[in-house]
Amino acid sequence: MERKKVTIHDLTAKKKADKKITMLTAYDFAMASFIDQAGMDMILVGDSLGMVVLGYDSTVPVTMEEMLHHCKAVRRGVNSAFLVGDMPFMSYNTCLEEAIRNAGRFMKEAGCDGVKLEGGLEVVETVRAITQAGIPVMAHIGLTPQTAGKLGGFKVQGKDLASAQNLLDSALALEEAGAFSIVMECIPDKLAGLISKSLKIPTIGIGAGPECDGQVLVTNDLLGLFEKFLPKFVKQYIKLFPTIKEALGNYKSEVETGVFPGREHTFAMEAKDLSRIKVKKKRKV
Repeated sequence: MERKKVTIHDLTAKKKADKKITMLTAYDFAMASFIDQAGMDMILVGDSLGMVVLGYDSTVPVTMEEMLHHCKAVRRGVNSAFLVGDMPFMSYNTCLEEAIRNAGRFMKEAGCDGVKLEGGLEVVETVRAITQAGIPVMAHIGLTPQTAGKLGGFKVQGKDLASAQNLLDSALALEEAGAFSIVMECIPDKLAGLISKSLKIPTIGIGAGPECDGQVLVTNDLLGLFEKFLPKFVKQYIKLFPTIKEALGNYKSEVETGVFPGREHTFAMEAKDLSRIKVKKKRKV
């Protein structure tokens, strides 16, 4: 039986019922299909694709066109999960009109159910404008990779009183502005729990401990497909990179030694039929 489409109402109801929300990233049709069929509540087409798919050193270079391209592919693999598109750096930072226009493209062109953008108090009015335009917004506070340089690098946020207060104030303001959910990244677990209990909307943690209303991970990290580094908050449920590397090496070896393709991989033709084919000789010039 095909499960019904997940809605914002369903996500909010899960928080009220103290049921955890599940979320993973996807960047293509195949992985989106796997994740959707696994029953995940939400799928995020994260700008993390810049690093794990496109090979950039950070998420900053990712463009709107790249995000839309991957969101369209993911959309074709999703039937039930709530699909969120990540707004890339500088797609919502210049003016409200451009922010609304770009957010609208995720909905109209890519078929997303909502968008995500990074920032705290500084993006509250942007969130308000986009939601008032009828576009659901997921906020993102704590470690915000697009502006990690401003935060002093990829570090845990909210460890001192002032920054912890700022994160709580930001979360409350973003909820008031209309955000339907908030991702909290690299925040101390007890602070994340306090923020979660202070909000009516669901919180989704990544490196923010178990007291959030749900969890999200980069799927490539979870599956052991990204080898450059492994954040502390990631649990690898399988390590596919060595397995894939071995399989590719075996293929290379078998092709070079003539083991592959074997008879079982070959389409046969009768010798008598082959003999009836005439090979035309090249005419001498």
